[in-house]
Amino acid sequence: MDSLPDDLTELLVLDMACIGVGQNGRETKCTLCLKDSSGPYSQRLSNKLRDLATREAIDIRTDVYPYYGSDGSAYWRSGGTAEVALIGPGVDNSHCYERTHLDGLLDTAQLIAQYLVEG
Repeated sequence: MDSLPDDLTELLVLDMACIGVGQNGRETKCTLCLKDSSGPYSQRLSNKLRDLATREAIDIRTDVYPYYGSDGSAYWRSGGTAEVALIGPGVDNSHCYERTHLDGLLDTAQLIAQYLVEG
């Protein structure tokens, strides 16, 4: 955690969003992960991202990944205390030939840009 400031209050993590049977994400969309194997992410920060997406007409999906962990999970396990939210484009396959759609990448980039502008 030496690379992150001690007074960090929010951490927006970008990762792939798994798609498939039983999942809500799509290759053409940005997904907001509400919970993974480490537990729920920040409800306040997730709602902030949802509100930004609604205002900017970004059709995001929400999903839960009970068998998946992210860098946000690793941050918490290492002692981090900031609120964490997780977003990413829907991706087919992982750790091999990953496939996504330009629309999912653009929606994810737009949501990140709005988050950075809003502060």
